[in-house]
Amino acid sequence: MMEKEIFDYKEIIDKIKPELDKAISFLDRELAKIRTGRASISLVEDIVVECFGQNFPLKQLAAISIPEPKQILIQPWDKSYIEGIVRALEKTGIGANPIVDKEVIRINLPPLSEEYRKELLKLLSQKKEQVRETIRRWREEAWDKIQEGYRQGKIREDDKFRAKDELQDLVDEYNEKIEEIVERKKKEIES
Repeated sequence: MMEKEIFDYKEIIDKIKPELDKAISFLDRELAKIRTGRASISLVEDIVVECFGQNFPLKQLAAISIPEPKQILIQPWDKSYIEGIVRALEKTGIGANPIVDKEVIRINLPPLSEEYRKELLKLLSQKKEQVRETIRRWREEAWDKIQEGYRQGKIREDDKFRAKDELQDLVDEYNEKIEEIVERKKKEIES
């Protein structure tokens, strides 16, 4: 008689951790693009600029710096990029107009209006829910695999319940990370 192969449910849970980490990294990147009262390179570095019939992220065409808390300075590698960069910046809706000063472009960020803050908080809430949904999908996928392993007799019943608890603990841990990240951004928007 052949002995049944026993699955280790921990492997199933461990396999989703990198995906959960990716979801958290995605949230970090997305929230960095949301304008607060302070200037940040991430507000503009990935803006797509059309140059010579091709599209490039701004960071490939210019040096970007923050000389003052509410100012972004863009120094194109070549003067011929200025027009395309200005056009791309005007389309973004970051709430400030680019000013060309000889061979550099300055963006002075105005204070956030109350209405704009409310819009940003709504956007923040949407991004948070998007990532929480991703986390839920990964939890469901892992739980389905664990249950399938149990139905096939490859995971013992007590391990199935242990797996459910560990999976929920992991999800709770990532949901806490999401809350911390969102709370930090919310404070930036409100201040």
